[in-house]
Amino acid sequence: QVQLVESGGGSVQAGGSLRLSCVASGYTFRGGCMGWFRQAPGKEREGVGFLYTQSSTTSYADSVKGRFTISQDNAKNTVYLQMDSLKPEDTAMYYCAADPGYSCTVLFRRKSYNYWGQGTQVTVSS
Repeated sequence: QVQLVESGGGSVQAGGSLRLSCVASGYTFRGGCMGWFRQAPGKEREGVGFLYTQSSTTSYADSVKGRFTISQDNAKNTVYLQMDSLKPEDTAMYYCAADPGYSCTVLFRRKSYNYWGQGTQVTVSS
């Protein structure tokens, strides 16, 4: 049974940083796509960025480009989302997602990953 567990969320002031972790069990990073998404109250879930685990290639939404970084630690079966220069508009529940497919761009655009975590809350105050 695949399980994704996010952690690292919290409250921070604007300009601060947080690092989110997503630990996978029952699932290994051998190829496949990992994505980070977020959802603010009253808004649709939006993509933050994704990583193709085989090559560590990453891609980011324009809203976070240059501020957020996705990385992986295969030994720990963990994917990270480093968030710097946080803004109040980054406030949301953050979710990680995993899929064994390789069309990461399509998966990301369609939000059609097979596996999702339960989310971790990030709150940025001004």
